[in-house]
Amino acid sequence: MLSRLRALVRRRQLRGDRGFGSVEFAVLAVVVLALIFTVIQVGLYYHARKVAQSAARQGVEAGRAFGASEGDGVAQAQNFLNRFGGSVQGASVSSAGSTAEEIRITVRGSVATLVPGLELDVTQHADAPIERWTNP
Repeated sequence: MLSRLRALVRRRQLRGDRGFGSVEFAVLAVVVLALIFTVIQVGLYYHARKVAQSAARQGVEAGRAFGASEGDGVAQAQNFLNRFGGSVQGASVSSAGSTAEEIRITVRGSVATLVPGLELDVTQHADAPIERWTNP
């Protein structure tokens, strides 16, 4: 008799939790998807930063060569972005901050996002001395 009573109580307890697994799964799925999208977004951001940095470095290397100008550096950086800069949207390249002894190339743009309304901007620069002849 005691075993039948225990079985009846156990069945009533199990019936009260029926369907709760589906709710737990739905809540957990939202959290897991949010984490996955966050990881992907962080990856897109760091990739765009690296592309912008590489474009700036390419521009500096082209602009610092003997006889080259700031315009050559800007053109090389823009060419690099046209070929490889799909992850940097609306990119602009400038040589603001350059002097007669040093060239500075700055690349600005925005990152592709997975969340509508979220805007992530990226700005990277590179600078180096300009090659020139000196008298000993």
